[in-house]
Amino acid sequence: MKPLAGALPSLLLRLLLTSTPGALGTNPGLVTRITDKGLQYVAKEGSVALQKELLRITLPDFTGDFKIKPFGRGHYEFHRLSIHSCELRDSALRPLPGQGLSLSISDSFIRVEGEWKVHKAFVKLHGSFDVQVKGITISVSLVLGREPSGRPTVTASGCSSHIQDVEVDISGNLGWLLNLFHNQIESKFRRVLESKVCEMLQKSVTSDLQPYLQTLPVTTEIDSFAGIDYSLMEAPRATAQMLDVMFKGEIFSRDHYSPVTFLAPVMSLPEQHDRMVYFAISDYVFNTASLVYHEAGYLNFSITDDMVPPGSNIRLTTKSFRPFVPRLARLYPNMNLELQGAMASAPFLNFSPGNLSSTPLMEIEGFVLLPSSVREPVFRLGVATNVSAMLTFNTSRITGFLKPGKIQVELKESKVGVFNVELLEALLNYYILNTLYPKVNEKLAEGFPLPLLKDIQLYDPVLEIHKDFLFLGTNLQYKRA
Repeated sequence: MKPLAGALPSLLLRLLLTSTPGALGTNPGLVTRITDKGLQYVAKEGSVALQKELLRITLPDFTGDFKIKPFGRGHYEFHRLSIHSCELRDSALRPLPGQGLSLSISDSFIRVEGEWKVHKAFVKLHGSFDVQVKGITISVSLVLGREPSGRPTVTASGCSSHIQDVEVDISGNLGWLLNLFHNQIESKFRRVLESKVCEMLQKSVTSDLQPYLQTLPVTTEIDSFAGIDYSLMEAPRATAQMLDVMFKGEIFSRDHYSPVTFLAPVMSLPEQHDRMVYFAISDYVFNTASLVYHEAGYLNFSITDDMVPPGSNIRLTTKSFRPFVPRLARLYPNMNLELQGAMASAPFLNFSPGNLSSTPLMEIEGFVLLPSSVREPVFRLGVATNVSAMLTFNTSRITGFLKPGKIQVELKESKVGVFNVELLEALLNYYILNTLYPKVNEKLAEGFPLPLLKDIQLYDPVLEIHKDFLFLGTNLQYKRA
């Protein structure tokens, strides 16, 4: 990966969002915020990348004629100039409200080496020289935007570079040649180097940084059922001390798109600055996921007699039901039963300070398996439970775990008379605890990825549950290739 792309951006656009409504009056589903601490880390990494780029700058030859007493007229050449070393010392990246970011570098140093040649008539002299360029300052504005596709953009604007001091060491201790450099070459050398620095910066933003920002995912596959939409809802927004970017954060079906009938909530982000970046992930993200998996029938299930544990007090046969549903046994003697369950609606997560919960409602229909293989519906149950949830962070993904409570079963409809559902409640509780929830938790353990640029790693996370959103604070590290 190329330099600027490898640092500045790398951290730049990847974290960000606030609680401000996005386009079309809707709110972002996911908000990432880079704090001043994060911006200064980006600036530091950016300086490392820029130092490598500066070493690639090519400088022109400086030639001309001179007239110096007592030598008279002659011709000089300062050629094969190359930047031997450089050090960008003090760098800072600050929000530029209404535009994006301002990068400034000061108190920096460049060492240039080259060769000199002088000739007058048949006399020729040559040697080497060394230029110490001190007190270099560089500033540039990084204007952040958004493509129609929802990808981020960046352009460089208003670049300026200034050199405070130039010291020259010329082999041979030729004082007249040193004076020649200061009088005829230094000002042009300054202008050329200052121009080359900005030219390099502009090129790096266009050729390296902008393509690198394209590595920020717009849509990401989660599994065979779902993907997540991480398109930007508007251009990244710079405020007084941070950079905010709004992502849609909607999980969608990969088979077909269905418009979501609810909006993301307005999130009121805490004023925290201990970590480099904060992610605010609203309940909208999790609940659009629930909607997708519900519509895909992921939580549907069926229970047949061969799935009932051997030691169970009840079997899924009409004979086993005889003591408490005698009519069922008379109408359908010695036949098997099947229970088919589904969520009455997509189970949504409820976020409250320090707490995550859900109250899923299930509908279960009981069928008699007739000899003709036809399923005959005979009763319908309603099942309610309270579920507590836990969300965790795993390297780059948000993962989860559900801890179900005891279920409550209610007989909603029966074609074989009213009966006590306690034994069925025990059977359903066993199945849900040992089969259904482990299946759901296995899926939650896979989690979904956060929107990250290439080669960014997160560490030292802190998770908080707030009203309507999960708040994740973390530090970040750019993984150099």
